[in-house]
Order: sequence, then C-alpha cells, then structure tokens
Amino acid sequence: MAESYFFIGVAGVGMSAIAQYLAGKGVAVSGSDRQFGEFLAGKCEKPLVMGQLEDCGIKCFAQDGSGVVAGLTAVVVSTAIEDTNPDLKRAKELGVPVMHRSEMLAKISKEARTIAVSGTSGKSTVTAMIYHILQYAGLQPSVMTGAGLVNLQKEGKIGNAVSGKGEWLVVEADESDGTLVRYEPEIGLILNVDKDHKEMNELQEIFLKFSHNILDNGKILIVNDAHPLAKKFSAGREFDFGFENYVGVQGTDFKTAGTHIKFRVRHKAELVNFEVPLPGKHNMENALAATAAALFAGVSLHTCADALATFPGVFRRHQILGTFNGVTLVDDFAHNPAKIAASIRSAQDFTDGRVIAWFQPHGFGPTRFLRKDLVEFIAKTLRPKDFDDDRDNDMMFFSEIYYAGGTVTRDISAGDLADDLLLKGCEAIYIENRDECAKKMVECAQPGDTILLMGARDPSLQAYAQSVQKLLENRE
Repeated sequence: MAESYFFIGVAGVGMSAIAQYLAGKGVAVSGSDRQFGEFLAGKCEKPLVMGQLEDCGIKCFAQDGSGVVAGLTAVVVSTAIEDTNPDLKRAKELGVPVMHRSEMLAKISKEARTIAVSGTSGKSTVTAMIYHILQYAGLQPSVMTGAGLVNLQKEGKIGNAVSGKGEWLVVEADESDGTLVRYEPEIGLILNVDKDHKEMNELQEIFLKFSHNILDNGKILIVNDAHPLAKKFSAGREFDFGFENYVGVQGTDFKTAGTHIKFRVRHKAELVNFEVPLPGKHNMENALAATAAALFAGVSLHTCADALATFPGVFRRHQILGTFNGVTLVDDFAHNPAKIAASIRSAQDFTDGRVIAWFQPHGFGPTRFLRKDLVEFIAKTLRPKDFDDDRDNDMMFFSEIYYAGGTVTRDISAGDLADDLLLKGCEAIYIENRDECAKKMVECAQPGDTILLMGARDPSLQAYAQSVQKLLENRE
C-alpha cells in the first residue's frame, strides 16, 4: 500500500520542507494550516505558501479535522502542535498513527545518504552551502533546511527543500526541542554549541548523544576545532575544520573585500584560494564546514572553491537588500547572543560609517532566559565613537518583544535590554512600536551607515524590512 502523510501546520518552514521532499519522491502528501482556514472561509486572500505547496502536489486543508481521513500512514506533528488541535484529535479518533517531524526526518535520513548539519548557529547557511557545492558538482542532491535558498525563491518556490535524483540528502538538524538525538546520518556536523534555547549543560548532553549516534556506527563526525567542546564531542576520532590544530580543513589568510570574504583553505597537501560573496569571518567558518562535508561526499577542494564563489545566499541570513540613498540595509535571522554579535561584526566589516542595529526579541520566556547574555554580547560588539576617522558610535534599537500567542508571564520588556545597555555606556534606544522605530532609525542614518535588522519567528519580518527600505528610498 502506498504511503500517505498529513502534516499539521504544513506551512511552517520545517514542516513544509519535509512535505515538499516527500511529495517530490512520489509520496501522497496533504496538510493543514491555520492561515489556510482563513482563506477557505473567504476571510483573506490565498496565502502565497498555500499556492506554492499546491504546485508541489500537496493538498491543503483548513485546520479543522476535515483533511484527516482513515487509511493515512501517519499524521505528522511538530512540538508546537497541542493536544487540543482539531486535526490531532481527529487522527486519534480514527486511530491514525502520529509521528513527530523529527521521527519523520530520522526515517528519511536512514533511507538516503544523509549529511546532517547541527549547531546553535549557522545551520541554515551551512546546509545551503553543502547543497550548492554538491549541486555544482553535478551530484543532484536533495535538501531540507530551515530557510529558503535565494535562487530557488527567485523561481517562485518556498526554497527550503529540493527532492533531487542523486543519492545525497542534506538536512538541517534542530536541537531546540531535543530531538537531535534521533538522527544517525552518514556525515554529521557540529558547528558550535552556544546558549540559546536551553542551558549549556542540557545542550551538551544533546550534542554528545548526537555525536555518539554517528561515531558508534563508524560514520563521519565533523566538528569545529575552535569550539571548547570539540574534543569532548569527537572523542579523538574527529575530522575538524577551523583555524589551528586542524585535522582536516584549515582556513588561513582571512580578509574582507567589501561584502565578500577571501581566504585560503588547506586540506592535506592542497592550498586553494576561496572567495565567498558573504560578509563576516563566521562565514569563513561556515564555508570550511561545508567544504569538509563536501570532501567526504567526493567533491574536490577546487570544485568547492568554484562552487562557493557563486553561492547565492540564504533568505534572511545576513541578506543585503541593497544601498538606498547611501545607506545599506541588511536583514538577518539573528536572535541569540552569538548570532547577534556575529551579525553586527559582519556589518562592521564592510561599513564605512556606523552600524545602526535593530532587534525584535521573540517570546517573553526566551528574552528573560537570555537577557544577561544578550546584553553582554551586544555591549562587547558595539563600537564607540572613533575620533581618528570621525565615525560616530554604533547604535542599538529595540522594539517590543514579538508575542506569538498563548499564556505567558509578561514580566520583561525589550526596554529592559536597552536600559541594561545604557548602564554599560552603549547608545541603546527602545521604541515599542516598530514602525515608529523604523522612522527614527532612518532619520538617524547617514550616508555610509548600515541599518541591520535582526529577529526571528515573526513571519512579518520580511515585510518590515521592505517597509524600512521604502522609508530609505523615499527620504530626502
């Protein structure tokens, strides 16, 4: 009997990637999302993502139980789906098996030669880089990732999944809900481990389990030798990438070239020049990780360099939207302390003037959990006034915390982050309404400055970046 799956919340970035991959392999796929119900009830225009999924052969339903029928192989859910969800309740009534999305991803990864990219920062970019290298090399890989590839989005696709004809599958493996421990890929990467969704001791246990899943089965683990936990994860059998004490792939001679980076990569007896059309030293680390994985997949070092020179980028991963009336605008997914610091530093690398950064925290709990670390990382990264080159100090703007719904304790504000930074001597400004905040940032910006927008989870952030762009374009 042919397999058939129903995805609850199929429009979500992680769920839609798996759904598209399965549909591309000829599996019967359907799904629901709350926004589909609004359209089907005649209350709004058809969501773009709904049409994109239907173009892949995925049937879309309102989230009211109507799409769940007897005979389905399984209903697929994410951690965000609650027991009260009408589709989930209907599945239980009919006796349809329920799978977590990570179980489905683990199942898929066992059926293909899988490269799984993990870490608390850089996963989407490295996943996209590996896919791009393998595709450039003619291997026709598949990919499932948490962010859209820019070149695929230009074709009108969601851009977070491709079902290729080759044997390799590249996936982004998430640690946020602890489900990383289910994966046993042929090649696994641990890019870094920094405080994000969980305390460090809990994160360490998750990544250690992931590393044992790989190494105990005689497969390949690639780790960042610059990370303090690298040896703990790899237990002496690692293939490293990094800058010193390397075993596999080493980056040297890093320099910036506008919004590009240049460096050299050493692997065994080879030393090859690389240029990547992205800013920031962290993107050299990302490129080294992708190159290490591609080498194990049989791609040459020279081909890796040629491929990454044409890398088109990833949606909202330090995406440079352009320069408008002398001010450069960048949109980024950064939301934890390490990512925010890396994003600000990347903008500083190519900005002649100031970096005017904006951050919209998501969730009251995460903001409370990360408050101290956010303030410390941002304070260390923002530059004071430079009297030698007449550059004013960087600025940090905040708008209020993004609230996605549910019962939460609202005992913290983004304004608290601004107050903490002011006490450290930084120029931090809190404006609750983000549209008013945009006007103030554009008013402050001078030719040569960069406005850097940062935030995650809020689906309207792309539209917000577009609104800031219009303000820049229309200012006198």
